[in-house]
Amino acid sequence: MTTLTEKAPAQPAKSAVQQKVAASLARRHRQETLFRFTGLTAVMISLALVALLFINIFSKGLPAFWQASITLDIHFDPAIIQISDKPVQQRGESDNAFRERDLAWRSEVGMINFNRIISDALMQVLPDADQHRRQILRMVTSGERFALRDMVIDDPSIIGQTKRLNLLTDANIDVWLKGNIDRSLPDHQQQLAPIVRQWADELYASGVIQNRFSFALFMNPDSRSSLASAGLAGAFMGSLFMMLIVMLLAVPMGVAAAIYLEEFAPRNKITDLVEVNINNLAAVPSIVFGLLGAAVFIGWFNLPMSAPVVGGLVLSLMTLPTVIIATRSTLKAIPPSIRQAALGLGASKMQTIFHHVLPLAIPGILTASILGVAQALGEAAPLLLIGMKSFVASVPATPFEQSTALPVQIFLWQGNELRNFFEARTSAAIIVLLTMMISLNGLAIWLRKKFERRW
Repeated sequence: MTTLTEKAPAQPAKSAVQQKVAASLARRHRQETLFRFTGLTAVMISLALVALLFINIFSKGLPAFWQASITLDIHFDPAIIQISDKPVQQRGESDNAFRERDLAWRSEVGMINFNRIISDALMQVLPDADQHRRQILRMVTSGERFALRDMVIDDPSIIGQTKRLNLLTDANIDVWLKGNIDRSLPDHQQQLAPIVRQWADELYASGVIQNRFSFALFMNPDSRSSLASAGLAGAFMGSLFMMLIVMLLAVPMGVAAAIYLEEFAPRNKITDLVEVNINNLAAVPSIVFGLLGAAVFIGWFNLPMSAPVVGGLVLSLMTLPTVIIATRSTLKAIPPSIRQAALGLGASKMQTIFHHVLPLAIPGILTASILGVAQALGEAAPLLLIGMKSFVASVPATPFEQSTALPVQIFLWQGNELRNFFEARTSAAIIVLLTMMISLNGLAIWLRKKFERRW
């Protein structure tokens, strides 16, 4: 029996092979740890950069959803608004004759001096402004006189009444109150006269001017004469029309082409050439499709320039290879046993594809289609070459009317000379575009989960 003071027997020394194996294992463990650390670091850096991007966009864009507006009691003075009665179509009168009388009446309303009505309302909240009547209209953006004109056209009975309305202030007043202008600059470097800046501060302190949610950002088209009234309605409708065209053309054609190439087309040099060209088209820069659209759809087919129908056709060409490649990948992922089992039970080739393979491939096809549409939604380069960068001050009613798109509107706003105002508005437009794209991606994920089946 050994005593407590005796030492345990020494471990036998490791052989050279064991030492080499242990060193190799230690080196592999270090490499694995380093690889995990590098991957985790890359992921964290990527997330930090994305978070920084979103923080920068949202910090600048969210204030633009609220805009300074002034509350005024607008009196539709019949002494100023002296117009004839609104025309009503008489029995037996032709549509063209009535339209001509109505147009003449609208022109008569447009000749009314609505600026005087606004200045009279401003005098009620600024009684000491008699000597600055030319400056007083700087308080309200110029587009609001057209809003008053439209109110009279829609309902002439308001003549003689007094309405409390919230009118948008001038864009320079909005940035002044939000602190986007250095107040310490001398007067000759300020966009507003000293008396206007004083009025703005006084009315803001008294609550006559308040920051309210900007419905004009979503309801109005773009404007250059009344910058505070500029909105995204025209660009939004243009993008909507183009996405509808892409979904009606690129998605069905792309899915049908992918099904044929993957399931029915013979394997020969012609199909190989088609597949190579499709893969090459998917890598072509988007601006090349813009050149193609300008040459073919506008130059040859004489379609209207700056119209959503042309933009939709160009984006359909650009999206088509992506939909084909993604759909073919989805069809390839279906196990061959599904096809073999259906054929073994007596199903035809057509029945096998459409009754067994496609139902299993629907989640991937929907995902590929929606992601292709979302990619097309954010494209701006091809649209610039077909004239959609032109200024359009109306909301298109059909895909054949002139319009712009959300990415192009962002491009136009970021270059506006009133940088202090449109920098935030540009970020707000980016938020709207990102919301639409994230919604489409979320819809793709939801549809994939909804139709997903196990095989």
